[in-house]
Amino acid sequence: MQQMNQYNQPVGPALPDWQPAILPQRQTVAGQYCRLEPLDTAKHCSDLYAAYASAPDGRDWTYLTEERPATLEAFRAWLHKRAAEAHWVTFTIFCARRNRPVGLASYMRIDTINGSLELGGLTWSPLMKRTIVGTEALYLLLKTAFALGYRRLEWKCDSLNAPSRKAAERIGFRYEGTFRQMMTRKGRSRDTQWFSILDGEWPAIEQAISLWLVKDNFDEHGQQFRRLSALLRPAEMVDSSVDRAAV
Repeated sequence: MQQMNQYNQPVGPALPDWQPAILPQRQTVAGQYCRLEPLDTAKHCSDLYAAYASAPDGRDWTYLTEERPATLEAFRAWLHKRAAEAHWVTFTIFCARRNRPVGLASYMRIDTINGSLELGGLTWSPLMKRTIVGTEALYLLLKTAFALGYRRLEWKCDSLNAPSRKAAERIGFRYEGTFRQMMTRKGRSRDTQWFSILDGEWPAIEQAISLWLVKDNFDEHGQQFRRLSALLRPAEMVDSSVDRAAV
């Protein structure tokens, strides 16, 4: 039922027990298939550069702020800039089997007062794309943030970035709308699509992802038996073809 104030105006639901969320800490978060370590440029630079350089070209960087650095020195400068981003908490994603860095992810637009933050700066190397590692890394980021008291987690991407859009929908984010001509990037105009998961939606999503991640859901080659989309509630998911996994 719609709540009304003393002037008979419609207002949002009351939050009598609301407390600001806790700021995410730069600490290691471990899962079964990967772990998230706070970005350390000196320790992680060479292995991360090798992971990204394993791609035959720079197409994975088309929708990122900058092009893929061409040399280790250029990458080190880029990574140092990434680590120094104010109000970001950035993690290096390690593949547990390889025990090597395979990608980066960040918390950004962190708003503890209102309980929202964005999962951004998702920079996957070929070593983690379409793998259990990629899904679990996102799961760990989501689980950690909701445990800190956040009410809303956001995902934003270029409206033309179909892989990012599919990844958001696959993990349980809901499309909210498109901000037209939101920014310029690399000399081009960019429309930005917004997605979110709310705290009330998270328990069902968490249960589905947890069931998908169990080892019995994969054969000896890392191929899944049950699709994540089949485990999530239909209203929260858009079916995606990016669903196969291999460690």
